[in-house]
Amino acid sequence: MNSMKQWTKPSRSQGVLLATGLLASSVLWAAQDSADPEQGKQPKEARQGTDRIVVTSDFRGTELSNLAASATIIDASSIEARDAAHLEDILNIAPNVNFATGASRGRFFQIRGIGARSQFVEPTNASVGLLVDGIDLTGLGGGASTLDIEQVEILRGPQGTLFGANALAGMINLVSGTPSQTHQGRLGISVGDYGTRAVDLVYSGPLQPNLAYRLAIGHNESAGFTDNAFLGVRDTANIDEQTVRGKLNWQASSDLAFDFTGLYLNIDNGYDAFSLDNTRTTLSDQPGFDRQETVAGSAKMTWRASQAFDLEALISGVNADLDYAYDEDWAFDAICDVFECIFGGYTSFDRYTRQTDNATLDVRAISNTDRNTLGWVMGVYAKNQSQQLDRVYTYASDFSSDYDTDNQALYGQLNLPLANDWALTTGLRYERFQADYRDSNQARYDQDENLWGGHVSLERTLNGGQLVYALISKGYKVGGINPDADVPERERRYQTEGLWNYELGTKFGWLDDRLSARAAVFYQRRDDIQTQQSLVVPIEGELCPCEFIEFQSNAAKGSSYGLEFELSGQVHDRLEIFTSIGLLHAQFDDFVSFSHVDADEDTGMGVNLDGRDVPQAPNYMAHLGAVYQLTDRWSFRAEVEAKDGFYFSSRHSTRADAYELTHLRLSYRADEWDVAFWVRNVFDQTIKTRGFGGFGNDPRKGYATEPYFQFGAPRTIGVSGQLRF
Repeated sequence: MNSMKQWTKPSRSQGVLLATGLLASSVLWAAQDSADPEQGKQPKEARQGTDRIVVTSDFRGTELSNLAASATIIDASSIEARDAAHLEDILNIAPNVNFATGASRGRFFQIRGIGARSQFVEPTNASVGLLVDGIDLTGLGGGASTLDIEQVEILRGPQGTLFGANALAGMINLVSGTPSQTHQGRLGISVGDYGTRAVDLVYSGPLQPNLAYRLAIGHNESAGFTDNAFLGVRDTANIDEQTVRGKLNWQASSDLAFDFTGLYLNIDNGYDAFSLDNTRTTLSDQPGFDRQETVAGSAKMTWRASQAFDLEALISGVNADLDYAYDEDWAFDAICDVFECIFGGYTSFDRYTRQTDNATLDVRAISNTDRNTLGWVMGVYAKNQSQQLDRVYTYASDFSSDYDTDNQALYGQLNLPLANDWALTTGLRYERFQADYRDSNQARYDQDENLWGGHVSLERTLNGGQLVYALISKGYKVGGINPDADVPERERRYQTEGLWNYELGTKFGWLDDRLSARAAVFYQRRDDIQTQQSLVVPIEGELCPCEFIEFQSNAAKGSSYGLEFELSGQVHDRLEIFTSIGLLHAQFDDFVSFSHVDADEDTGMGVNLDGRDVPQAPNYMAHLGAVYQLTDRWSFRAEVEAKDGFYFSSRHSTRADAYELTHLRLSYRADEWDVAFWVRNVFDQTIKTRGFGGFGNDPRKGYATEPYFQFGAPRTIGVSGQLRF
């Protein structure tokens, strides 16, 4: 394993001081600028800075520089520059946003240390919402393709007003390209080592003067980064993904418009990630897979109902079939005939087939006012979702379950301008959640719960357009049931979690707005914190403890505080810079784990995790990059991303290592085409993206307890080209 350069971990006091210092200096700078008598007040709408980016997931399409909340926007140029095929390829740009693998992709997301890490038989509810063109793909992160995505919006903190039950930690919104009234298209091709091949075609144009379309088709494949020594092949962790997206815009009249979106995903990826030797060389005789076929669509109506308000209505539907399996023993059947074993080996295969269907309806009225006058939003929301699971496992009878949920919500938001450029915004959402769970083990669970969330923000726009704000928001995540009979009775049900978020922030420009900066400090308080646990259960007649059961548990409380800072812009005619820093301390405040590896089953004594970091919560994240325009045609991009180590689970103490990755890209751009040569992970650092601890799985070592890891991509080299027409 490659050695890794370690950063000095900031202490809590250092983190607080840095956060306070940055925010204070920003506010003071802004205040000083506003006090300058020579500085005339410039309306924010007139600014020409780099942050004139509209956050479409906000009710009113607010500019990022005017949004009183912590958010990151990743645009199409950044996606292209990282040669990103999936959301996991760009998430490290955003501070305090992490992801977990345990699959072919990083499809489980965490914001500020909150979010799922995996899903097996348990019917979980998400902490991070995922929208793609208004279509709810929450829980289906493997399908987060970046084909023709123009903007990725990451909203940190609970989105209790906007999105409700599935956005306790925040929300990720992907927005694809819009149909155009001129014929235009592009063809992109990318090739690299490890069998990397990608091709995409996007074309847009008018069908009639008031009717336009857009079509995007993409295929992405790779042999993966695993060698299977037993089978003698190098593609058991392959990537094979197809995406088709179509959009239609119909401007029926000056007051009425319709937008239609269709999405098809066909993912047939391999999954052969864990090795008994903790290398990229496996011994599996039944490599797993990670498949997803999704058909989704939406229709949106925007109607100028009167001079006073617009009416928006969005209906969407998703049908997704997921097929996930893995070789649980990570070895071949006759391993002890080839190697000397202390105990005999075992063979086990685990497969989960899950079908998810959801339908949503969101109707809202939005007042036709600007940010300087009283504005309001009123809406109703309904969602129905069903999940059918079938599990086939070597050491158990076939298992099936049905989990149906219904959400109905009323929500509203009021924007109230105050004197001296102050403004108050309040939002409230009332939601009714109903769930019905049934499985083949005769488990039954019904839930009917009333929930509420919302936010209050106070903001002021200073001279020059600088924004300072204070925000309080509340989110929620519903409870549920752990269906496996081996889960202790005290853990069979877990409670609804609540989150209070307190935030101070500022957004401003430097150097005549050539640079834009955003900073926020936050404190979050979690009640009945939901955390994923696991059990290692012995199988009768086997020498190894080879069944691993995931379940949800509640800790009494948890808390977190931290900083998010972003800076980007043009510091010179030829030099663009961008950077982000995230500091986070997220901990359990009251939690005794009875499933921790050090718990004493005989005495019933658990392990006190009070004060320990929650899983998937690195104490720091950083991203620094620059693009230098060598000539009118040639440019060079360099970026470094860093992440602190973190716990993989609250059941054991296995951790990811801190790391720093360097990426380089040399580009040539002509009038109608461009080409780029790129290297990712230049120094070939070994990155741990998923880890297990507290059990043994190797008969050659007598099933001695040791940690096991899944690894991220090694150094990859390639070339990408694009033709515009």
